[in-house]
Amino acid sequence: MKIQTLIVEDDPTVRQSMAEFMGMAGFECSTASSAEEALVLLKTLNTQLVITDIMMPGMNGLELTDAIKKDYDIDVIVMTGYSGHYSYEEAIGKGASDFVFKPIRFQELLLRVRRVLREREFRLERDRMMAEFQHLAITDNLTQLYNSRHFYSQLKMEMERANRYAHYLSLMLLDIDFFKNYNDTYGHIEGDVVLGTIGRTIKACLRAMDTAYRYGGEEFTVILPYTAGEEAVTVAERIRTTIGEVTFSPVSGQKLNVTLSVGVTEYALGENEMHFVTRADKAMYVSKKNGRNCVSFLLPPSEV
Repeated sequence: MKIQTLIVEDDPTVRQSMAEFMGMAGFECSTASSAEEALVLLKTLNTQLVITDIMMPGMNGLELTDAIKKDYDIDVIVMTGYSGHYSYEEAIGKGASDFVFKPIRFQELLLRVRRVLREREFRLERDRMMAEFQHLAITDNLTQLYNSRHFYSQLKMEMERANRYAHYLSLMLLDIDFFKNYNDTYGHIEGDVVLGTIGRTIKACLRAMDTAYRYGGEEFTVILPYTAGEEAVTVAERIRTTIGEVTFSPVSGQKLNVTLSVGVTEYALGENEMHFVTRADKAMYVSKKNGRNCVSFLLPPSEV
């Protein structure tokens, strides 16, 4: 795929010769005779590189560079024939990727262009890897839900927001019933199938603002912002029912279902994190004591 390049130069002879050279070098070239025209073209072109003169009527090349870097992820190489008027540092300070002097030696320009593009490719790959590492740091690989470390970070933020704006916040804790027996009977590979399926199912039952987490082992948590306890119970029942309808086949010809014990509670404004999470945990154990495969709700304390 050819790199889309925009050449901005008010001298038509220089502009045309540069476009022809870059075209022969394998680039897809567009041209503009002014910075103003270039900004109009950038709205429709999928440009990766701009090569611009500095001295032009109206907006100059450094001002153009500044405008481009504010709105686009585009590399800019600036050119000038006035070495005493502008410095490399000034161009780089505006966001330029390189700085070349006129008269332009085309082979030198091509080397600089290729270096800038290599650096761009390296930067994009680095950013992609950093984003992936950040995702892995907060994500449980098996279920693709957030992990417990991110749960506490997000819960703290939601509690602070609830306190600031006095809105509802609810928390759900879910545990797979008799999961140890399932693992012991059918093996951890089949157990992982159950965990992954439940993770996807929980996520599918939630709103965009809700977030689900693998809390540890066979336990999951869900944070429900702007949600009162009664509404959270409705969501929990939907998850529990949906999971109960999923069929697993750990052994050929055998169909099994798994169930969840769910605890739900509502945040009491001003209470601390430990009390909030502990109450959800107690609600979940109420479900265990009540025969499992059910949802239990514990009211928040009236005063904290």
